[in-house]
Amino acid sequence: MSEVNNEVTPTQQQGNGADYTSDAIQVLKGLEGVRKRPAMYIGDTGENGLHELVKEIVNNSVDEAMAGRCSRIEVCVLADGSVRITDDGHGIPVGQHEGEGKSGVEVVMTMLHAGGKFDKKAYQVSGGLHGVGASVVNALSEWLIVEVHQSGKIHQQRFSRGEPQSGLEIIGDADSTGTIIHFKPDSDIFETVEYKWEMIAHRLRELAFLNKGLEIGVRDERTDQSETYLFEGGIVEFVSFLNEGRSSLHPDPIYLEGERDGVGVEIAMQYNDSYQETVFTYANNIKTVEGGTHLVGFRAALTATLNAYSTRENLLKDVKFALAGEDTREGLTAVVSVNVPEPQFEGQTKGKLGNSAVRGLVQSMTSDALNTYLEEHPDVGKRIIAKIVEAGRAREAARKARELTRRKGILDGGSLPGKLADCSNRDPESSEIYLVEGDSAGGSAAMARDQKFQAVLPMFGKPLNVEKARIDRVLGNDKLLPLISALGIGIGEDYDFTRLRYGKVIIMADADVDGSHIRILLMTFFFRYMREIIETGKLFLAQPPLFLVKRGKRELYAFNEQQRDEHVNEMKGEGDGRGIMIQRYKGLGEMNPEQLWETTMDPDRRTLLQVAIDDAVEAEHMFTLLMGEQVEPRRAFIEEHALDVKNLDI
Repeated sequence: MSEVNNEVTPTQQQGNGADYTSDAIQVLKGLEGVRKRPAMYIGDTGENGLHELVKEIVNNSVDEAMAGRCSRIEVCVLADGSVRITDDGHGIPVGQHEGEGKSGVEVVMTMLHAGGKFDKKAYQVSGGLHGVGASVVNALSEWLIVEVHQSGKIHQQRFSRGEPQSGLEIIGDADSTGTIIHFKPDSDIFETVEYKWEMIAHRLRELAFLNKGLEIGVRDERTDQSETYLFEGGIVEFVSFLNEGRSSLHPDPIYLEGERDGVGVEIAMQYNDSYQETVFTYANNIKTVEGGTHLVGFRAALTATLNAYSTRENLLKDVKFALAGEDTREGLTAVVSVNVPEPQFEGQTKGKLGNSAVRGLVQSMTSDALNTYLEEHPDVGKRIIAKIVEAGRAREAARKARELTRRKGILDGGSLPGKLADCSNRDPESSEIYLVEGDSAGGSAAMARDQKFQAVLPMFGKPLNVEKARIDRVLGNDKLLPLISALGIGIGEDYDFTRLRYGKVIIMADADVDGSHIRILLMTFFFRYMREIIETGKLFLAQPPLFLVKRGKRELYAFNEQQRDEHVNEMKGEGDGRGIMIQRYKGLGEMNPEQLWETTMDPDRRTLLQVAIDDAVEAEHMFTLLMGEQVEPRRAFIEEHALDVKNLDI
């Protein structure tokens, strides 16, 4: 290893300063800056950034719909990996732009901050306010073709990496209006140019929920998949979708829609028998994952209105504790959507709405609507208050359980579980913990591991299904408490992600039905109580082999049936095919420590699957469907996807 001399001589220092002249200032013209720093505009150049291109163009079409000029949008992924987005809106203006001396189409497609959304004349409300969406997509595409149907003519212009390849040409007659944008993402820019059906389809479904009556079609020529989304009930249907698999306390969601001071507010909410709060908030169709003033206003109205109602109706006469805001939200599913003419988003990703006036508007409108509903449906009101009181009692029980476990040092990692085989490394980022199904496999894993950076926690029996349990039961569960203790970050009021003791949390269960169930139960726990572990990419699934193919001293491991058959054929090709043994592993305990290390724990040879949340709405829906109380929706899901199962272990 060579040494590096970091000394800087006075001559070098002078030279560095002297080189910084006007000539050293680089001016990026047109869309060069977008290609130079694409992550500034689309977040990253990975999978998310790739799909952001589709979102940007679709958002423009949705803005047309919000302005009352578009009723249908269609997105198609073609066989060559390009994407075509069509709408029946007014169409991008094709006339000459006086100030720029170019057509409106060329201005929109080649100039940042060029659009019709600044003066509020063409668009009162929009999701893309900065006029950068279409031009950024153009800059980051290998090629892009715009087709505008307007004034009885079809206008077309071609671009390559943001540069016009032709002028705006008339290529035929049109009997309708609209815009078609067809582009192929630039493989020089993106790490992958393979679009995922789920990431596109789920976002389009979400937009259809948020814009009632807007029809959105999606088609994938690569797989022949297609869907059409049209929800006349809008976010009311959205809440019903999220509540699938739960028993609701009232048959129809409570719904309000109104406008004050130019701000549109739409809210749908429904209580169910679960123990989770599921609230999604949006501003101008943009998901505000960090909430904001609209969420604060909604929550404040909920707490104040329900407390006032329960007192007025004398429903708390036997309750000896004060109801908290979190009690009023247990078992609540809600969608809060606002349309704001001048939204103020906090952060580059528009994750939090900051308009202070929105809080008061949402709070007063929610209070009015909820009060009216409760007066008209007193039986539902009583059921909701009974649910809230039960939540309060559970909160009190959880507080007592928390105090007990806190005294023992369990929640903050002060007292580590006895079965934990910890690692010697104290740097969380270079440490990892295996959560291993069963004491036998846990013992093998503890012997197999590298003690410097690998910890092992054996887990016996199936963990509690937290989808069907309140936090007080979680805090008293003998299977989950050792896990909470080992990780060190606590749950609920004691949660502190900065205390996480490991950079990787790896679930290692048998490759059978019981193992799959344990993986889902643990993933449900992390999703509900330690979601940040998933969101930061720290949760993984180990992939132990299913088969050992052996002939003489030669051993090959197979992780699926196809790989097993390939190994068998390979060995057959080396001789007469006799003496080949195939062992099917039914559990981790069947492997000795050397085999477990070689196949599943050695960082140089193992395969880990990272658990990620591509779509919070879909994740919420699936965990509820698969792990909730309702049997029928789960049975329907299994029957619908039965033919998709490739490898079923019974």
